[in-house]
Amino acid sequence: MSWQKAAWLLCGDQVCLAIMAQTWSLSVLGWVPGIITMVVAGIIFWITSMTMHRYIMKYPQIRDICDFGYYIFGKSKIAYEFTGFMLLANNIMLIGFHVLTGARILNTLSDHSQCTVVFNIIIMIMGIVCSVPRTLKHVSFMSIFSAFFMGLSILLFMIFAGIEPAPGYGYNGDYPTDGPVRTYAFPLPGTTFVACMNAVLNITFLWVPQILFPTFISEMSNPADFPKSLAVLTGVSAFLFIVPPAVGFRYLGQYSTAPAFGSLGVTTYKKASFAFVIIPTLVIGVIYANVSAKFIYHRIMGRSRHAHSNTVIGWSAWIGVMIGIWIIAWIFAEVIPSMGDFLSLLSAAFDSFFGFIYFSIAEFSMHQGNLFGGPWRSFMSILYIFIMACGLFMLGPGFYAAVEAIIADYSGATRPAFSCANLAI
Repeated sequence: MSWQKAAWLLCGDQVCLAIMAQTWSLSVLGWVPGIITMVVAGIIFWITSMTMHRYIMKYPQIRDICDFGYYIFGKSKIAYEFTGFMLLANNIMLIGFHVLTGARILNTLSDHSQCTVVFNIIIMIMGIVCSVPRTLKHVSFMSIFSAFFMGLSILLFMIFAGIEPAPGYGYNGDYPTDGPVRTYAFPLPGTTFVACMNAVLNITFLWVPQILFPTFISEMSNPADFPKSLAVLTGVSAFLFIVPPAVGFRYLGQYSTAPAFGSLGVTTYKKASFAFVIIPTLVIGVIYANVSAKFIYHRIMGRSRHAHSNTVIGWSAWIGVMIGIWIIAWIFAEVIPSMGDFLSLLSAAFDSFFGFIYFSIAEFSMHQGNLFGGPWRSFMSILYIFIMACGLFMLGPGFYAAVEAIIADYSGATRPAFSCANLAI
């Protein structure tokens, strides 16, 4: 890929439905902690991504995040296998989230005209078909349309939120059950640690896509150009991750839901803005499926000619692996009662490593023996100690908060596995 195509691929991955969950995060945290968390997460994302790129330039044989883990832990095979497990678990659960999201979209648009299991199967089959191309160059072309339609969906949401007379629904009841719409600088009285921590994890989840970056870099025609692609992504992300959620919070206030489309009071507005999300839902699922399939495929094929040639065995193995990934993801989509809480769990369990801890170790590894050699090096080392602490905090208290939210889900009325229940927003 050229750096331009890599930029489109990055934007296609990042411009996603999770943006529409940030309005809810602001409604939990309030303006001040919410915006500060968004800005700090963005700064850490840029710094750690640049460190990852420098490390890969030092070891250009790195092909994916598993190779990255292998080298930063001193060429440890245990680290490689552990990272591989984390990669597949993270990606397949995320694909399952997108299968479930696609079913919610079809439920919403059709007024639940079919059993939700049927909608999930439809999305799974569409995902398998779109995942057939073996190179990310082809997927990057799809990402152009993904980013465009998600941007259009976000724009429509902001317009509709601004022109409608009042929101329709919030987690505390229909409008005006919880009083007039209001915004606030800090969390409302009674807001729990679990709620605040899950709101923070929701934000960090959106800012931590680096698990895919080594794979993207390995398929670039000139990997040294990756910072250009990263600059485009960071600019787009900084705008989309802050402005639309802020607009949504301004007009929805305490009635914000995740995704924010669910709070719109006019059904036509809800359907019109949510409909376009079907494209990014499929494309982002395809991106994660492609990266996951490559890891498995290369383990199966090794260095044989089938790994890179257009042979019947090669294509059969590729399609078989892809079908297997989507079927497992579909099962996750069917059996998990609340994907929102599981996203927080993913953020705590996986993003703590792939957004914070791994890159701190890479930084310390590159400057071993000279961590405090001069003012700038001392500053960077202290900064990465802070980043490491953030990752460990997410892995500890963050993981606890995510698990508590899931336990609360299971203690209430939950959607049974393989249910036909209506999941429309």
